[in-house]
Amino acid sequence: MNKKIILTGGGTAGHVMVNLALIPKLKEQGWDIAYIGSHQGIERELISKVEGVPYFPISTGKLRRYFDWNNFKDPFKVLKGTFQAYRIIKKEKPSIVFSKGGFVSVPVIIGAWLNGVPSIIHESDITPGLANKIAMPFATKICVTFPETLRHVKEEKGIYIGAVVREELKRGNADKGREYCQFEKGKPVLLVMGGSLGSKRINDALRANLQTLLDDFQIVHICGKGNVDPQWTNKKGYKQFEYVHEELPHLMAMADIVLSRAGANSIFEFLALRKPMLLIPLSKEASRGDQILNARSFEKSGYAEVLMEENLTNKSLRNAIYHLYQNKDRYRQNMDRSDAGDALQKLLTLIEEARKS
Repeated sequence: MNKKIILTGGGTAGHVMVNLALIPKLKEQGWDIAYIGSHQGIERELISKVEGVPYFPISTGKLRRYFDWNNFKDPFKVLKGTFQAYRIIKKEKPSIVFSKGGFVSVPVIIGAWLNGVPSIIHESDITPGLANKIAMPFATKICVTFPETLRHVKEEKGIYIGAVVREELKRGNADKGREYCQFEKGKPVLLVMGGSLGSKRINDALRANLQTLLDDFQIVHICGKGNVDPQWTNKKGYKQFEYVHEELPHLMAMADIVLSRAGANSIFEFLALRKPMLLIPLSKEASRGDQILNARSFEKSGYAEVLMEENLTNKSLRNAIYHLYQNKDRYRQNMDRSDAGDALQKLLTLIEEARKS
């Protein structure tokens, strides 16, 4: 029986990470893998580094919840992308399609449905994103990370599997991380991540506090594309990167605490690695509020502290970082009691079952 799968998902790194976790496991099981993504999205950059996975770009439009003149022309891009995805799927003849979400996934899920190919969607956040909401009626199964998400999904389609975490993150080496950053052993490390696109507000507030923070921490700062500040390039104890790929497991392994946005993929990775976290979720002005719900859920479980973006100042950030570090052991104890489960294996089993059905 055909063991070919097409993966899709893009727009942000979070919409690609689960696919990157799946690919090596699928290869071990003998799957033939292809990827459908956008022409310019970060998914193309990330997947291009993976051997043996052909990439098919399609047209896509951004699905906005606010008024924008592009809303009038982007549906035609989505329509074009659906036709392109339909043709690719018809030619490649996969036995299943798996989607991590993002705008580019909508044409692919519809294209799979038009070809009679089963599809599985993975939703990371507590409430489904707009792209997944549109695609859900055409999907065979919808996997969710939070149990609360099941109330947004048709009962016969929804399956709670938990968070999928990349295996390579668990194999990080702290000594390699310190060597990569030229950090000394014994001094605490703060890892700062603002998402794949970076966060100007977090970057600015952190850098305003660098002189003070560097007295007590070594800081590795993943600041987003185009956000490296040349004036801090040679500062001892501070390393900044636009984006990190192969070295990320080692950087995460050496981190004592983490400052991050509250994307579901990232925070569950920190949970799996038992990293106390200070979360600054995207505000409702810049998002649909999913990160706020994610952050509040982790705060309630005792895994994280939360600093709302509207309360972010140089002083509040500095105080929150020190408070997190002082209470890091309590957060680790709470995370030790979490029941993460093996979501990756559950997902692989679902893919295999869908292929045989």
